[in-house]
Amino acid sequence: MASTSAQMESDSSPSNPGWTHDVFLSFRGEDTRYNFTDHLYNALDGKGITTFRDDKLPRGEKIAPELLKAIEKSRSSIVVFSKTYAHSRWCLDELAKIMECSRKYGQIVLPIFYHVDPSDVRKQTGSFEEAFTRYEENWKNKVQCWREALTEAGNISGWHVKEG
Repeated sequence: MASTSAQMESDSSPSNPGWTHDVFLSFRGEDTRYNFTDHLYNALDGKGITTFRDDKLPRGEKIAPELLKAIEKSRSSIVVFSKTYAHSRWCLDELAKIMECSRKYGQIVLPIFYHVDPSDVRKQTGSFEEAFTRYEENWKNKVQCWREALTEAGNISGWHVKEG
């Protein structure tokens, strides 16, 4: 996955928007930022894999447009699904964009199911169902998109981290 800037530029095409990152990390900060995701980021960085995570945003920038641009400019995304991932509308918006980029640009999506069952993601059960119970009334226009993104991502073969 690691590549040089010259390789990334040569990989640009109409279906490839010109990658600036090898990996975009999507995760729920309060669940995994200072443990699993931090270790994952350091391991990727140690292998020379250019990885974007939200603390890399320039100070003073608007978060949503910059995050969406970072997703579009990433060759792949690693989505760390955790117990309260779906409790964050930001995470769900990121996931919807990631799945859109997967369809549109062929972006690789690598799911990690961190202490959650992949079927809970796929079917929006368990803690994912709890989150959606709150969204149904106030976020009707986005709920279907979020559900489709979760189902699509949950159907991708990934890694299931049950312990540790």
